[in-house]
Amino acid sequence: MLDFVERKGLKRRFLPLYSMKVTILEETKDLLKFEIEGEDHTFCNALRNELWSFKEVTLAGYTMDHPLVTRPVFVVGTDGKESPRKVLLKTVDSLKENNKQLAALFAKL
Repeated sequence: MLDFVERKGLKRRFLPLYSMKVTILEETKDLLKFEIEGEDHTFCNALRNELWSFKEVTLAGYTMDHPLVTRPVFVVGTDGKESPRKVLLKTVDSLKENNKQLAALFAKL
């Protein structure tokens, strides 16, 4: 997304509106619990679905009581062969790549 925004000269106009703050609530060898500020079901569902594509993931889900008054709380569990933080970083990279491919498809239209 960032590449697309920069290419179109919209960086200054749109990026200040976007913010995401991640707060780690709990972290062990095979479990990571964190809160995401500034996001809703759209991003959380994409993240959860992408997490499940990694074989190391044994748990991936989130809760959000109400999008207007609460922040989503995510839980990621792994089989212990790889840390949840590392799997989460791989997931983010995978989502970035998927978004680049989607942007490329739209650019061809």
